[in-house]
Amino acid sequence: MAAGTSSVGDRKPTRDLSSAVVRFAGDSGDGMQMAGTQFTDTSAIIGNDVATLPDFPAEIRAPAGTVAGVSGFQINFASTDIHTPGDRVNALIAMNPAAFKAHIEDVEAGGIVVVNDSEFDKVNLRKAGYAEGYNPLEDAKFTQQFKIFRVPITRLNAESLQSTGLGAKDVERCKNMFALGMIYWLYDRPLDTTIGYLEDYFGKKKKLPQVAEANVKALKAGFFFGETTEMFPVRFHIARAAITPGKYRKITGNEAMAIGLITAANLANKNLIYCSYPITPASDILHTLAAMRNYGVKTFQAEDEIAAVCSAIGAAFAGQLGATGTSGPGLALKSEALGLAVMTELPLIVVNVQRGGPSTGLPTKTEQSDLLQAMFGRNGDCPLVIIAPHGPADCFDAAIEAVRIAFRHMVPVIIMSDGYIANGAEPWRIPDAAGFEAIEVNHKIDPETYEVYRRNEDLARPWAIPGTPGLQHRIGGLEKQDVTGNVSYDSANHQKMTNLRRAKVEKVADHIPAIECLGDPAGDLLVLGWGGTYGSIVTAVENVRKSGRKVSGAHLRYLSPMPKNLGEVLKRFKKVLIPELNMGQLRLLIRGKFLVDARGLNKVQGKPFLVEEIEHAINLMLDDKWGPSESLEPQIASLGAEEAGG
Repeated sequence: MAAGTSSVGDRKPTRDLSSAVVRFAGDSGDGMQMAGTQFTDTSAIIGNDVATLPDFPAEIRAPAGTVAGVSGFQINFASTDIHTPGDRVNALIAMNPAAFKAHIEDVEAGGIVVVNDSEFDKVNLRKAGYAEGYNPLEDAKFTQQFKIFRVPITRLNAESLQSTGLGAKDVERCKNMFALGMIYWLYDRPLDTTIGYLEDYFGKKKKLPQVAEANVKALKAGFFFGETTEMFPVRFHIARAAITPGKYRKITGNEAMAIGLITAANLANKNLIYCSYPITPASDILHTLAAMRNYGVKTFQAEDEIAAVCSAIGAAFAGQLGATGTSGPGLALKSEALGLAVMTELPLIVVNVQRGGPSTGLPTKTEQSDLLQAMFGRNGDCPLVIIAPHGPADCFDAAIEAVRIAFRHMVPVIIMSDGYIANGAEPWRIPDAAGFEAIEVNHKIDPETYEVYRRNEDLARPWAIPGTPGLQHRIGGLEKQDVTGNVSYDSANHQKMTNLRRAKVEKVADHIPAIECLGDPAGDLLVLGWGGTYGSIVTAVENVRKSGRKVSGAHLRYLSPMPKNLGEVLKRFKKVLIPELNMGQLRLLIRGKFLVDARGLNKVQGKPFLVEEIEHAINLMLDDKWGPSESLEPQIASLGAEEAGG
């Protein structure tokens, strides 16, 4: 949204904006993730609020130049508080025809499209799936709808690096920096942060000073091209956001999760033993923690998912913070061992970074389809605690809360992240370490009175460290007798122990906060969500409320158990809408538990909700235009088609 136009000295006119959404897209070898990350870091450092959406190809190395191999990175940066990476792209940087084809439909009408014209040749157009002799850059359908700037990035980059002495391949790898420099100029961003990164990463860490110098040179060449070319008539400026004073850093969900687990271990005076098997999109947690051995962290890359969770259970049995991370397929493999953790009543942390399914599904795309699996995906009545962070930075707090619950209640906890949260980034205000409350762990048990399953007021059993004199005990997967822990096949005891394990989880609700509404505490419609839908729901509800409509929002952080006041809150509203990136899993639970006629807005396209999709659903429900037997999925499809054609 333009706020005004100014001109500084002999520079081109600069137009002030409140926000902008930029997407870098190219082949998976074009360095789009690095370009997007550097643009994000720079925007965060100069004070913008940022939200990102990295988009990786599903195949490890799809054929170069094909749509399947396109890698993208979207960033929304603003002078105001934002909650999503943006609905419509204001500026697309397409490094080849496949990137143009994959992403052009997401660009707003009249939006900027900068294309690497060097790559729009017959071969690459054919690889992208265009008909022989057709070039979309010459099609009036695109040239009239968008502001297309044809820049020969590959050629200009090569010319700028002729004197570096690098080979042709190394020179070509720098073209992402040329493109980044050009977009830095277009959006009035400084180069210093990226120059410092390049000199440190390539020059010092990789010991490739010539490569560092070439990348810096390409970055500056792109910037100066933007400044001197007559192609761009105007540049844009986004002012600093008004944010709470403090020290901030950009953080991804996986980074925040790792730091949160380390913090929790230190608050409990425990070592963090993180046992994992590599799986997209959870692997970065393992990568981050592997570099943190100086903070009481031990990482174990297991041979499979079963070994990983069993090792984490062993760490918990030994009296440490045992944790494991995975995605949906791995959670399925861990299911029997999770039953063991429930039966033995050991504190265990399981991070599930959800992705599209079923089976291998969409390994690099986001989804929320593991909720019922986390809730019920084990044999027998096997309850545990489930919590869900609502954004990248919130993963830090969710990790600490999960450990606090696990240790206090002697119960496994599943943290339900997702691909969007894990890979997305936002500013995180670094908290004051002195403000953290210690996580109490009490191993001081009297050997004279110790019994394995004697419970406290929270129904938690004592946590005895193996080898402690006088505290010999046996735990395992067979049902145990109440209090003594002896193996028991008694039917009445099994009923009692099953009830106790369920009651222990439900008792966690005594120590979690009540759910609160965004907006009025009662009204015509409540939009209820969980996990990564938070930003889109909050923004949509705020937008619709500005028109005076009686809609409120609420977000579930605790899914098992749910907040005690949830049923009361639901009854205050005439209608309930539950947007989910699945086919209605939370809706099924809410309808079954509270007998509320909740409606579902469901999407499984590997992408987060657009704000406009939720706004559209809200207005349909408020206008009684969404019949009880209708699905909203066709409405979403028609909405997208109308806008793409408009």
